[in-house]
Amino acid sequence: MNGQTPTAPSGPVPLWIAGKEVTTSTTFPVTSPNTGSQLWTSSSASVTEALQAVTAAETALKTWRRTKPAAIRAILLKAADIFNHRAEELAGYMQAETGALQQFTQFNLTTTAENFRDVAGRAAAILGAIPTTGTPGQAAFIFKEPYGVVFSIAPWNAPYILGTCAFLYALAAGNTVILKGSELSPRTFWAIGSVMKEAGLPDGVLSVLYHRPADAAAVTNAIIEHAFVKKITFTGSTTTGSIIAAKAGKELKPVLMELGGKASAIVCEDADLQHAAMQVALGSFLHAGQICMATERVLVHRKAVGEFAEALKGAAEKVYAPTGDAPVLVAQATVEKNHKLLHDAAEKGAKVLYGDPKAQEQSPYRIRPVIISDVTKDMDVFYTESFGPIAALIAFDSDEEAIDIANDTEYGLSGAVFTQSLGRGLKIAKEIDTGAVHINSMTVHDEATLPHGGVKKSGWGRFNAQWGVEEFLKLKTVTYMES
Repeated sequence: MNGQTPTAPSGPVPLWIAGKEVTTSTTFPVTSPNTGSQLWTSSSASVTEALQAVTAAETALKTWRRTKPAAIRAILLKAADIFNHRAEELAGYMQAETGALQQFTQFNLTTTAENFRDVAGRAAAILGAIPTTGTPGQAAFIFKEPYGVVFSIAPWNAPYILGTCAFLYALAAGNTVILKGSELSPRTFWAIGSVMKEAGLPDGVLSVLYHRPADAAAVTNAIIEHAFVKKITFTGSTTTGSIIAAKAGKELKPVLMELGGKASAIVCEDADLQHAAMQVALGSFLHAGQICMATERVLVHRKAVGEFAEALKGAAEKVYAPTGDAPVLVAQATVEKNHKLLHDAAEKGAKVLYGDPKAQEQSPYRIRPVIISDVTKDMDVFYTESFGPIAALIAFDSDEEAIDIANDTEYGLSGAVFTQSLGRGLKIAKEIDTGAVHINSMTVHDEATLPHGGVKKSGWGRFNAQWGVEEFLKLKTVTYMES
């Protein structure tokens, strides 16, 4: 626990294993989606480094699981302060590697610090129970204990929020963690490890790895299979989550999954249409739609479609400056996917209300926001998660029809309802099968005191607050018979 600020690496981005920076001979390039050019190289973890991290985590667990809540609180509060103090530096890594704009980057850092401060005191609030038993002279105790070593996989799109959530609640509950960050943003994940090192987290309690895409299966399987690893968390695509969950299931290990989404925003005819339009535009186009909670389907009451469409176009002009560069997507494949979705929709009768689906950008990483209407079920965009800046308008005639459309998806992470009637909004919200519904605000919503997670193919389990801590605690029953 040296409390010294690690300096940013000048060579290949190192891993963090047992509290030390580890540089490997095998590296991979990291490309800027802003420019398409190489930023730097990164160390690539092999099975060898992965197993070293597991061993370090098991060793550190022996003392960390007995660490007093006051000590945990001090470390987490110091980490929150460091995130604030190093905000400019940390923002630079995220913007360079993911193409995020300043507003979204600042939201990441602010939310991360808030999460740390919220969780800091929750280790002291972990309570067991002393239930009565049916046997005379016998007492029972219910203890809550950490699982042990947790393997957490986090994505690139909100790396500070999702990267720290992957270990924050587990650490507060007394577990140790191996964090595997995205190969698209290794220096950002290095920075997370450096913050925790500076905050005084004991060596081995958190290791941070990343690797070449070619090594994903070998490294991931080796960690999941290891006897020391007791639980797995994954935040990312539903397709990859299914693979991770299947492997964990084969090893009979519990998982927490936060996966993709296809969020619907329902705009009732009595809604404040100007307000709804701005919230929908933000929900659809923030971070170029590269958020699992992004608004993808906009369900509008037929009586309000015309007026709302005009309001949404105006809101899009304010959220996104069309005279500037097109927003950046971190992967060229996602840009291509969005173009295919728009082409398919156009061929099947969708109308373009805003933007140009055929616009050719100078960079293969860029695509401009598009709003389309007259979207039907036979179009791929109706069901497929775009993970890009596409807002698809669908008209409905009744609340029941809107609920049916919103539920007609394999996903269930977030949703929104816009109405001036709280009773109507609550009635609709209760019928939508999703992890969260936000009345009169956008689908993108995550804060420290509210549970976050999905249903159906958006995953299961919850991060944040006491719900997040409880995810990483197991129950033990102990009985005592008086002699």
